[in-house]
Amino acid sequence: LRHHIRSNTELGLEAQKFTSSGLLVPDNLVTKVVLAELNANQDKSWLLDGYPRTVSQAEELDRNFLVGVVLNLDVPFDTITERISKRWIHPGSGRTYNLDFNPPVIAGKDDVSGEDLVQREDDKPESVTKRLELYSNMTKPLLDYYSDQDKVVSFSGTETNVIWPHIKKYLEEKTEV
Repeated sequence: LRHHIRSNTELGLEAQKFTSSGLLVPDNLVTKVVLAELNANQDKSWLLDGYPRTVSQAEELDRNFLVGVVLNLDVPFDTITERISKRWIHPGSGRTYNLDFNPPVIAGKDDVSGEDLVQREDDKPESVTKRLELYSNMTKPLLDYYSDQDKVVSFSGTETNVIWPHIKKYLEEKTEV
């Protein structure tokens, strides 16, 4: 979706109307992008991040593809908000920096070009908080939907380097079968 926004495609321009206001992109727009990408890559395994986020998206995905497992990352919203609000980008290249774990050499400047870094509107704390509240309300029924199918595996924590080894081990064991 971000590729479409950066490329100013018709879908990207429409999606940007929502993301720049801190809102989630509507189901039908996201679903069009995801299904097109999955159809173009049917011969490969895939991992979706942040999709589906509603039961209607899950039902549409299930009509087209077999979902083997749903990974639920249980991370406190305060942690997410803090981490995302410290993300800055170089608009021309898309290079991403994080003030805590990948800061630019010179504060506020891209390491390669020396140009100014910017914070996307949807990375500002107010927008992140708004999106997380919407996300939580929308995804609770989704987790119930996949839990009823016994497909949800949850991982809890606040640090990537703590959660990731558990996820990696689970996925390696799952794909050996």
